[in-house]
Amino acid sequence: MRNLKRWAAVLTAAAMMTASLSACSKGEAVQATEAEKSANAEAETTGSDEETAKKETHIVVDHTGREVELPVEVDRIVISSILPLPSVYCLFEGSADKLVGIHPSSMAAAQNSILPAVVPDIVDVNTDFLTGEDLNIEELLNLKPDVVFYRAEDTEEYEKLAAAGIPAIGFSTANWDFDCIATFEGWVELLGEVLGQEDKAAGIVEYGRETKAEIAAKLQAASGIEKPRVLILFNYAGGVIKTSGSHHFGQYWIESAGGVNVAAELSGNPEINMEQIYEWDPDMIFITNFSPYQPEDLYHNSIKGHDWSNVRAVKEGKVYKFPLGMYRWFPPASDTPLVLKWLSTILCPEIFADTDMEKEVRDYYKRFYGVELTDAQVEQIFNPASEASGVSK
Repeated sequence: MRNLKRWAAVLTAAAMMTASLSACSKGEAVQATEAEKSANAEAETTGSDEETAKKETHIVVDHTGREVELPVEVDRIVISSILPLPSVYCLFEGSADKLVGIHPSSMAAAQNSILPAVVPDIVDVNTDFLTGEDLNIEELLNLKPDVVFYRAEDTEEYEKLAAAGIPAIGFSTANWDFDCIATFEGWVELLGEVLGQEDKAAGIVEYGRETKAEIAAKLQAASGIEKPRVLILFNYAGGVIKTSGSHHFGQYWIESAGGVNVAAELSGNPEINMEQIYEWDPDMIFITNFSPYQPEDLYHNSIKGHDWSNVRAVKEGKVYKFPLGMYRWFPPASDTPLVLKWLSTILCPEIFADTDMEKEVRDYYKRFYGVELTDAQVEQIFNPASEASGVSK
């Protein structure tokens, strides 16, 4: 009898323990289920928020005055006919993650610039949607852009983009009378509106304004100096010579840095001939990186059909190639304030003798790009390759 009672007690205890364990297990399962439901609900909410953000739009007024409806979250960007803008965009964003297409000429500059050292993935961006200046809409649509940034003055390109239903933002090169500092500022402000980051590049814009004011003040204080007469070879290849006249960036650079543009009576970037150059007989010549030629080509008089041997600037060894940093140092770009400093040291060396351009470039890149330039990179900036032009001699 006692044994039976003892076994009964043992069985009862075991049953109670089993029930207790079962209850705990069920409780834990319920808690786990509730946690999973909560996590799933949170994930659904997050996904829903992301989808909502992607569907939300806002209106941006571009430099043509058009109102353009864009997604709030812009993830795929093509930069077509506004060639310097990829460098400004990369300065603004710090990466090329959202860039899915750029102009082949922009790529030629990028591949021979310092830009890949700062933004390595820029060299992987697609260029197949353009052949020369011919826009392939089918290839462009394959890139599925949220927006295309184009040169606002190119109305033909805009019409093609509009007909294809592709949102397009025009960035102007002429709204600020070719003032490179002001143009750069305008581009940055429009990028900020498109990307919802209006104040991101405020520091570099302010630096540009300060540089412009500082150089203007020094030139005004030395107003009695004799200004050198300058010719810019804007685009020189295949026997064709184009200069930079008034209503173009060259006019701004020369006047702002203390020189006189010999082509000021011409407008835009007109074609000229050697007879005109002989008549002008400039004191200095500057070759942009839209041209493959180097100063040595003029010094050695090695360009077929053109005799440079008796031009004053050539005889006196005053032919210079524009540097190339993040982009070609001629149109507005992310290095624009440095261009003004560099030109002023060459046009007016007595006034700007205390400016160390190598130090200026190193400090600028460290401050605005977070890059410690090597000696080789500094050398590359001041001695750009002919290939950066994207055209043959």
